[in-house]
Amino acid sequence: MKTECIRNFCIIAHIDHGKSTLADRLLEMTHTLTKRDMKDQVLDDMELERERGITIKSHPIQIHYSHSDGKEYIFNLIDTPGHVDFSYEVSRSLAACEGAVLLVDVAQGVEAQTVSHAYLAMENDLELIPVLNKIDLPTSRPEEVSQQLMDLISCSKDEILNVSAKTGESVDDLFTAIVDRIPPPAEPEEDAPRALIFDSNFDSYRGAIPYVRIFNGTIEPGMTAQFMSTGKLREITEVGHFVLKRVPAKRLETGDVGYIIAGLKEIKELQVGDTITTKENPAHKVLPGYKEMKPMIFSGLFPIVSEDYERLRDSIEKLKLNDASLTYEPETSTALGYGFRCGFLGMLHMDIVRERLEREFDLNLITTVPSVRYEILKTNSDIIEIDNPTKLPLAGEVEEIHEPYVAAEIISPSEYMGGLMKLCQNKRGTFVNTHYFSEQRVQLKYELPFSEIVFDFYDKLKSVSRGYASFDYEHIGFRPGPMKKLDILISGDAVDALSIITDRDSAYSKGRELCKSLKEVIPRQMFEVIIQAAIGSKIIARETVRPFKKNVTAKCYGGDITRKRKLWAKQKEGKKRMKQIGKVEVPQEAFLALFKVDQGK
Repeated sequence: MKTECIRNFCIIAHIDHGKSTLADRLLEMTHTLTKRDMKDQVLDDMELERERGITIKSHPIQIHYSHSDGKEYIFNLIDTPGHVDFSYEVSRSLAACEGAVLLVDVAQGVEAQTVSHAYLAMENDLELIPVLNKIDLPTSRPEEVSQQLMDLISCSKDEILNVSAKTGESVDDLFTAIVDRIPPPAEPEEDAPRALIFDSNFDSYRGAIPYVRIFNGTIEPGMTAQFMSTGKLREITEVGHFVLKRVPAKRLETGDVGYIIAGLKEIKELQVGDTITTKENPAHKVLPGYKEMKPMIFSGLFPIVSEDYERLRDSIEKLKLNDASLTYEPETSTALGYGFRCGFLGMLHMDIVRERLEREFDLNLITTVPSVRYEILKTNSDIIEIDNPTKLPLAGEVEEIHEPYVAAEIISPSEYMGGLMKLCQNKRGTFVNTHYFSEQRVQLKYELPFSEIVFDFYDKLKSVSRGYASFDYEHIGFRPGPMKKLDILISGDAVDALSIITDRDSAYSKGRELCKSLKEVIPRQMFEVIIQAAIGSKIIARETVRPFKKNVTAKCYGGDITRKRKLWAKQKEGKKRMKQIGKVEVPQEAFLALFKVDQGK
């Protein structure tokens, strides 16, 4: 098919604005899938996605559309996530498209990820089609939200479409807009094949499978694929498109979105953002790849059964192929044994990765408390980066600790502005400015330490705004901060997996709260367990888990009191010896307790 009849586009929006529902209607109205295959959230094929009602992975699918002008068009649609933690998925999808449908819930209006994704699309020079969704709701505000969209992307009111993805109302107009407004793929500059890897997956039988967008030339089975970043050569055995599942094709041509199977058994051979060409007609210029995403938070993943370490390594390698933003490196903990220090884009991303590892690969894992990356200025002027509190140099070697800051953007009804500003100030935030989209809707901008928003900031934001506020952030660099390392000692031994870095002002309160939380979850022993919080060599908080008491005098039915005293003394000596050799098992709940130490702030 000629490139003039191809349209590559994605759907971008804030979380829960109806992306997956709109994708369902597009597939249903073009009869892309049979009635048997159709179901709600049909592109969300992961069990976790359906349970949580969110999109975690981008999902490409090919749609054939017969237009009123008599031409047959091919739409390559990519459904994208909406949550800020999966913005890297969105950026990769945008690079494979010429246009984007910017979807806005007409009852909720423009929200934080709406703004973020819109700017991301404009940076990629994509054609935007603004769409107001859920016009069938009685609470819809089309006039007000249209004005918000016009202010955001400088469009006219006539360019904004009003649809209901649930009922299918006016979705026909969207098909026409996609054909008329989104440009076809550009004509290739050269004949040499070039394909951009925008995603990938692992198949137990076929190996690592790259998902590609063809920018130049033709790729078909029998050719020899050349990966331009590594120079590796592999014979292509199958190419095809996505129609819910992989559908083989004779070839992939300029403008197509599809997959290539080339017998990649080694996962390390495949890199998202790489360019594929062919040995027969090699290209010399690499396609622009992707800006490498730096993880924002770090956490240790340790198998509960130490024998599962190798299985965990293989599982993380396979998962990384499907999630390019995940990073990992081996880590050893005196408390937990061998595991991996993993980097994530946010708390939801961390939660999803852990749950996928446990479900898809049948692993039982312990997750340590998340930490952010810090820059350490040493007294000898060296600068090092650490992502684990245990790597912090000795106090005498540290000149300054620099913590990461983010530019935070909160969009909320204006009546909650006071409470949201107080929340940001409590989190050591620096006010930047406010912008009113309308009398009822305001945008707040703050600069916040990232460590302050990792744990419970989002929950408190929703609580203060009664669920109406939305939140987005972007990393802006490192700044000096009054940071201290807080160690937890159990029976006099420091537990490295429980150490955290916190600001000086809240260190004492966090130490007390953490000791209290650990006292509740560490099981009682036959000996006394002492829990302490320390900054350096100074103990700042202490709690004691009382021992079980055995009634050693139960067999004494009379006689002199000295008989009982002898038994009590013997018991006391026995408990001392037990305390010296006794080992305390730290349960998973102890690590979860660290997530709650900030609740009172």
